[in-house]
Amino acid sequence: MELFGFEFKRKKEEPVAPSFTPKEQDDGALVISAAGSYGTYVDLDGTVRTEAELVTKYREMSLHPEIDTAIDEIVNHSISFDEEKTVRIMLDDLNLPPKIKKTIEYEFENILNIIGFNQFGYDTYRRWYIDGRLYYHVVIDTNNPQDGIKELRYVDPRKIRKIREVSKRKARGADVASSSAVITKTENEYYIYNDKGFNYGNKVVGPSTTGLKIAKDAIVHVTSGLTDTNGSMVLSFLHKAIKPLNQLRTLEDAVVIYRISRAPERRLWYIDVGNLPKMKAEQYVRDIMVKHKNRLIYDASTGELRDDRKFMTMLEDYWLPRREGGRGTEVSTLPAGQNLGEMEDVNYFKEKLYGSLHVPLNRLDKNNMFNMGAPSEITREELRFGKFINRLRTKFSLLFLKTLEKQLILKGIITLEDWEQLKNGIKFDYSKDSYFTELKDTEIFTSRIQLVQTMGDMVGRYYSNYYVRKHVLKQTDEEIEEMDAEIQQEMAEQQAQMAETGMAPDGSQQPQQGGGGGTSGGGQQFGPSDKLRQAKQIYQQLKDKKPKSKDEYSKLQKAVQIIAKSDDEAAKRMITYRQQKAGMTQ
Repeated sequence: MELFGFEFKRKKEEPVAPSFTPKEQDDGALVISAAGSYGTYVDLDGTVRTEAELVTKYREMSLHPEIDTAIDEIVNHSISFDEEKTVRIMLDDLNLPPKIKKTIEYEFENILNIIGFNQFGYDTYRRWYIDGRLYYHVVIDTNNPQDGIKELRYVDPRKIRKIREVSKRKARGADVASSSAVITKTENEYYIYNDKGFNYGNKVVGPSTTGLKIAKDAIVHVTSGLTDTNGSMVLSFLHKAIKPLNQLRTLEDAVVIYRISRAPERRLWYIDVGNLPKMKAEQYVRDIMVKHKNRLIYDASTGELRDDRKFMTMLEDYWLPRREGGRGTEVSTLPAGQNLGEMEDVNYFKEKLYGSLHVPLNRLDKNNMFNMGAPSEITREELRFGKFINRLRTKFSLLFLKTLEKQLILKGIITLEDWEQLKNGIKFDYSKDSYFTELKDTEIFTSRIQLVQTMGDMVGRYYSNYYVRKHVLKQTDEEIEEMDAEIQQEMAEQQAQMAETGMAPDGSQQPQQGGGGGTSGGGQQFGPSDKLRQAKQIYQQLKDKKPKSKDEYSKLQKAVQIIAKSDDEAAKRMITYRQQKAGMTQ
């Protein structure tokens, strides 16, 4: 079957251990049986039309003021333009040469420029959040595919659908008693595009089985990851808000109708009709109504006066006949509603609506002032909202991941097999609110420093220096080695500077000749040979294992310092190689 667009050549899949359950997919593809011949009947009625109606429903919901405010809050928190780059690619977990990493980072910047994410990232993210899916057509130069992606064109999700052809065979095994036990295997995947759409208003336009078949690799498809109970239809993040929004709309309309109908006071006219027959009694009441009521309406279109006295609305007076034996004609007043200012029901459903969208209520209260307080004062609701934003970013990152895959493979930087091994190690870092992030990091670091100062008397007795740096200051092994190297370098530079100026560490004049194995006035000889030999032995013993006590850690530190100050070039190269491994070469 010939498909529109390009397709990557994949190696024939190696046989794997069979499974009785198919692979779980959250792309909402329509699953059909693979045909033995060219013609395949695809029944797109029902599911596709319903999904297209859902997308339209989600877009109509986004126009509601409360929904629009909540979406705006979510997108603003997810996409921040405070920093120079909106999103960065993180390749620290990949074991690749630096040159390859630089190439991948460069191609990622090209992808962001093609998408226009630095300029239109807000609109792209908002569209994905509302619709729950994104489709992009990958445009390349078919004569020179190695030039990579030329353009990404947005495709309306109501006009395209993913199709997955599967084959089923009867499961073999002595324990299988049912004839319906089958093993499913995916044979082919592609997309069907219909320019008129699968749903237009309330009716289907054209045959639902017609459309352009597009190759799988020519489309970038990203979904919300949410599906219905059957797993056949992709849902938006707004889906949970459908019922609360309808309830809120209904209640708001009911409140308006109630207040309009009960706000004014009305008169009750009791008309004494005596013993008149029913027909004459009604006519008599009608004559009294006309006599006491005059409703002349000015028609602006014709300039005429129109008499509407024969009509009576629910906001006008009530006229009730009264038989003989009762009281005579009477006019009384019907009081207005007494609880017209109550809005508790409306506020309840509004809070329920915001809760379905995971938005903290204090963010949407116009009377709640913005407060840049300490991060320790953050509410549990805000904490949940932050985790929800991180999940949204992870789902949306599939757009970058799938586009980068096609770009790297088209340009021949990596192969399709290499990508399967590398994709799980690629992460993306979104820019955050710079002020709040800096404030939070500063407070955390300050609390750690205060804790270390509090532990001052216990360090060396109950806790080692290594434990404090590892578990209190939360320094990694690489950071510990890096800090030690920088400290040693700063100490060496300070001692060299003092030797040149002839000043002692306390600021006094340094004597011309040193003694007691210390540093000489020339600053060239740093210790006797036996001390250097002992330092080399200690270094050889402790270099390949982590110091387990304060004493071992201090010995290793002094040994490195003595070797660094000596004239033994071979010993210097030994510790320099260790520093190179830690990325701390001077």
